[in-house]
Amino acid sequence: MVTEMTLREHLNEVRVRVVRMAITVIVIMVFCMSFDLRPIDYGGVTLAYPYPDPIHNISARIMFYMQDTLLPDNVTLVQTAPGQAFFAQVYVSILAGIIGSMPVLVKEIAGFISPAISPSMRKSISYIFAPAVVLFVVGVIFSYYIVVPFVLDFLYQYGEALGAVPLFNINDFVSFVLQFLLGFGISFELPILMYGISLTGAMSPYFWRNNIRYAIIILVVFGAIITPDGSGITMWFITLPMFALYVMGMVAVESRARKKAKTDT
Repeated sequence: MVTEMTLREHLNEVRVRVVRMAITVIVIMVFCMSFDLRPIDYGGVTLAYPYPDPIHNISARIMFYMQDTLLPDNVTLVQTAPGQAFFAQVYVSILAGIIGSMPVLVKEIAGFISPAISPSMRKSISYIFAPAVVLFVVGVIFSYYIVVPFVLDFLYQYGEALGAVPLFNINDFVSFVLQFLLGFGISFELPILMYGISLTGAMSPYFWRNNIRYAIIILVVFGAIITPDGSGITMWFITLPMFALYVMGMVAVESRARKKAKTDT
């Protein structure tokens, strides 16, 4: 017999799950800030082992990679205050912690909403675990290799036209990149969100199709808000993929509803 949880029990469960997620993110974050990966040759194969080095750490390696792959050739990264490089590494470590702990984050969120789903549907929620992690990573990769380089090149062309010295503050650079990466990673979870809501029975499976015109407006506004450059052009990099993801989620929800209808008859 399943008993309903009180409000206090719900809040306590939220607290426990949030603490687990926070601990996972913090552990990975501290590891990236405290260790470097040193190469070692083992049987002709180059491996890496963690070595304590809080200065030349994993976050610093990620920063070097970001500079090499994202900054336009003529742009110089600068530090205008003593603590900026340190906090830039902290921000990079937080991102690494979030990406590295995605399996735990998805598992805890799915575990929290599973009581709201009927017992016959709870097996379905286990199927969205891997897609949720994959979609987040795909959103981050899409943003990193396609959106951010285009935006930086596009915006710095205006500076070149005015003869401005192409400098980029290290904190602004990291914040700019992280906003895109997290924004795209989270927005790519849209089909999972739609599927999870449909599993609870809160909305009809055809709710998404019937309200697609309103969804387009919301996605355009969301794309304009989440892109930090304000150019009105880069927002389509997130709006168009999100609309494709919306259609993907709509098709998945309706497909599950049709299969359920067949099994019930």
